[in-house]
Amino acid sequence: MEFIIVTGLSGGGKSRAINALEDIGYYCVDNMPPKLITKFAELCAQSKETISKVAMVTDTRSRDHFSGIYDTLNEIEAQKINYKILFLEASDAVLVRRYKETRRKHPLADSVPGSLENCIRHERELLIPLRAKADYVIDTSLISPAQLKESVVKLFLGDLSAGMLVRCLSFGFKYGNPTEADLMFDVRCLPNPFYQDELKNLTGLDKQVHDYVMQWPQSGDYLNRLYDLIDYLLPLYVNEGKSQLVVAIGCTGGKHRSVTFAELIYKRLQQQGQRVSVSHRDIQKQ
Repeated sequence: MEFIIVTGLSGGGKSRAINALEDIGYYCVDNMPPKLITKFAELCAQSKETISKVAMVTDTRSRDHFSGIYDTLNEIEAQKINYKILFLEASDAVLVRRYKETRRKHPLADSVPGSLENCIRHERELLIPLRAKADYVIDTSLISPAQLKESVVKLFLGDLSAGMLVRCLSFGFKYGNPTEADLMFDVRCLPNPFYQDELKNLTGLDKQVHDYVMQWPQSGDYLNRLYDLIDYLLPLYVNEGKSQLVVAIGCTGGKHRSVTFAELIYKRLQQQGQRVSVSHRDIQKQ
């Protein structure tokens, strides 16, 4: 049975994530109090012939009961029930904006004095140990709802027992660093297609841009060094039991050089038989 616990910061995108999981066949439950998770997991395990994929959201809406989440996880582990944790987060500024747009009340508003910002900071501190236990972390600060759904589907549509998933992610430094990155590489040192009039409005998915980026000797040398480093590191992460490795490649705008490199790394890992996905966070930005 595939058992997913979705959690994270309020306003981080948990509702959209659970909807995406439901769309790909998971039996989903929202706002599950931690004390009920163990019993629910037992019932699902007994019904695994009819319910083979389960996902639930648990978070600080449980208020004082949420502190029991760590005891609950220990109980689940003691019963040999395999689970994965998906943690959703966003920057403080983005969370404040989302709450102001929706005009919803933060779940900690009654227990944490002061402003909305205080509630967000307190919740982030409260969730530090849970984030550390998470198998998958998605920062939704700079991605659209459609990109979040795509990320969730890529994470969980495959066989979770098939080993670690490597996520190749391109991004633009001008829009901010991806906080979920495990390995982050900067390709701004390479010649930039943006300054070529015929390439400016294309992306690294176009052959013309790929050929321009990779025509330089330093590009090929950089890529080969990345291949060697990733080949060396992957087994080490697997041995540590890591479920996801995010390899982020950044350039200035996230449309040309970083996309080219992310695609090349993705294709190489795919040829090696790795469980791998690729996404381009900022490719549509102007």
